[in-house]
Parts: sequence; structure tokens; C-alpha cells
Amino acid sequence: MAWNTPGSDNSGNSSGRPPRRRGTGNPVDAVLDQLRGLFGQGGGNGGSTHIGRWVLVALALWLAFNCFVLVTEQQRGVVLRFGETARVLQPGPHLKLPWPVESVLKVNATAIKTFSTSVPVLTRDENIVQVDINVQYRVSDPQQYLFGTRDADAMLQQAALSTVREQVGRSTLDTVLGARGALAVSARDQLQASLEAYRTGLVVTEMNLPNARPPEEVKPAFDDVNSAQQDQDRLISEAQAYAAQVVPEARGQAARVRTTAEGYQAAVVAQAQGDADRFSMLVDEYKDAPAVTRKRLWLETVEDVLAGNRKIVGGDSRQLIYVPMEGQGGTSSGQAPLLTPEVLAPEVTASPSPSDSASTRSGRTPRTGREEVTR
Repeated sequence: MAWNTPGSDNSGNSSGRPPRRRGTGNPVDAVLDQLRGLFGQGGGNGGSTHIGRWVLVALALWLAFNCFVLVTEQQRGVVLRFGETARVLQPGPHLKLPWPVESVLKVNATAIKTFSTSVPVLTRDENIVQVDINVQYRVSDPQQYLFGTRDADAMLQQAALSTVREQVGRSTLDTVLGARGALAVSARDQLQASLEAYRTGLVVTEMNLPNARPPEEVKPAFDDVNSAQQDQDRLISEAQAYAAQVVPEARGQAARVRTTAEGYQAAVVAQAQGDADRFSMLVDEYKDAPAVTRKRLWLETVEDVLAGNRKIVGGDSRQLIYVPMEGQGGTSSGQAPLLTPEVLAPEVTASPSPSDSASTRSGRTPRTGREEVTR
């Protein structure tokens, strides 16, 4: 007869449950038996005891889950003890006191947040320009982010707008339209300083001014200005290229002229110095023999003159000098007639010099100027 058959005694087991297996030696069965004894049914006051046990088990489970905190890699946990900040939990498992003693607020500290907007700003030269703003930031201090200010994100937005207005208001329109990189850097530094002063617990990772454009009402005029600016830059570039080509040539030519002038100067100075030395030597010779020196100078002069003129030799072995002179002769070719030898080579007489007198006394015949010319 089965153990659960009505009316069966089953060794005095009247509870209607299957009999316990004893002495099996299985540890799992032992644990199950203890749990059955803990939550088993009984008579009398057994029901209230079982309810209390269930309450205790639920309380223990609640305490276990409430005291255990798991912070992920992207999060940071701020522990509040009776509403006051106690500590900051880093990523990993942690234990805390149960609520309401301690509570944990988790903040995503690695997520990059973005704030983008477009605002009209007045420049220093009183021009209105539409500036686009893009700010990327993250949480650096979870405690300040939660309790340093009322709304850190809204504070960052207002501070970013104020910073951009200040930086653009100090710049001209040309700087805003063409050199926004430097403005973005200075605006980011100023924004970060403002966030630290406001205790927002945020750090700016990137701030850009991607676009700046004039209002639509005056856009055609600004386009004309930009075209003129581009033409100016092009002309300046062409002028600089021309200067880069011409200036070296001019400098080379100047150097060549300077070198030529210096050579000419050295040659003239040397020639003048030589002439001066020659004249000094000639003076010394003239002091020693005046007559001979005068005759030699005259002969050298005549030699120089004759060397530069055309000579015609006649039949009597006398030299004829061709001297073209305007206004003489009736030839159409403009050539002057030949002069006679008597006209070209007149008699040259020289007064006897002391050296000539000395030669006469020594038995030598002094040479006359006529003989010098004929020779």
C-alpha cells in the first residue's frame, strides 16, 4: 500500500508528506531536509513561526542586496551617508551600509557629452555674425558634478555662450571669418576656467567654432568683400613673386657695376700714381739735363702724333703726312689734299745746349732737330 493512500498509517506519519530519507549520505539531501524543516508545516504555533522565518529570510536577502554595490567601468559611485557625501566608489564591487544609512548615486564619468548651438554675436567692429558652437565634455569629478552646482550641464551651456560672445566681441569680423582656430583655443581655456570656478566637475575635451557666417540679409555684401580680399591676396602674391625674381637680378647687376667701378678706380689710381712717379723722375732728369730732357720730350710727342696718322712715302724717300682737314681742297669725298714735304716737315732748329757744346769741344758733331725728324 502506497504511503499517500488514504487511511494508511505509514509508520505514524500523518502529515501527508513523503517520508524523509535518512541515512542516504547525500549532502544535497541533508541541506534540503534542513530547508524543509525550516519552512515545514506544523500544528499549533508553527504557522506564526514559519512567517517570522520568512520575514527574516527576506530581510537578510534585502540587506545582502542593499549592502552590495557593483560599479561598472564607465561609472563612479558617490556614497551619501545620511545625505552627506562620504566617499567616491571606483569601478568594482563594494559594500556599504544599508539604506537609509548610506545610499549610492552612480554617474557615468567616461561618456563624452556634446553641446552644439548657433548664436548671433556682435564683433568689435560692430558687425553681426552667426557663429556655430560645438563643445564636447565629460565628468571629471562626480561629487562636484552632483552637488557642486544645481545643474552642471545647463551651467556649461550658459558658460559656453558667454565665453564665445566675449571672445568674438573682442575680435574683428575678418578674424572671426578667417581665423577661428585661435578664437576656439582661447574660448576653450576660458570656458574650462569658468567651469572650475563654478565647481561643475566637468572638463572640456574639445571646443570648436566650425562655421561663422554673416546674416542672410547682408550675405551678398560680405561675398563681395570676400572676393575683393581674395583679389588682394592674389595681387600681393604676384607682386611678391615678381619682387623675388627682380630683386636678385638687380642685386647682381649692382654688384657687377660696383665691382667694375672698383676695378676702374684701382686702375685710375694706379695710373695716376705711375704718372706722378714718372713726372717726379722726369723733374729730376730735367734738373740734371734740361736741354736733353726737353728734346726727348719733344721727340716722344712727335712720335706719338706720327704714330696715329697715315703716312705716304714719296720717291725721294721723304715721308709725307696725310692730314685730313675740313674746308681745304675741292674734292667731294671730303678728303684734304696732300701737303708738301716742306710744309709737313719744316726745318727744326735747336739752340745748342751745354751738352752740345761739350760734344763740339770733344770733336763730335751735335745732332740737329731736322736730323731727328728725318731719321
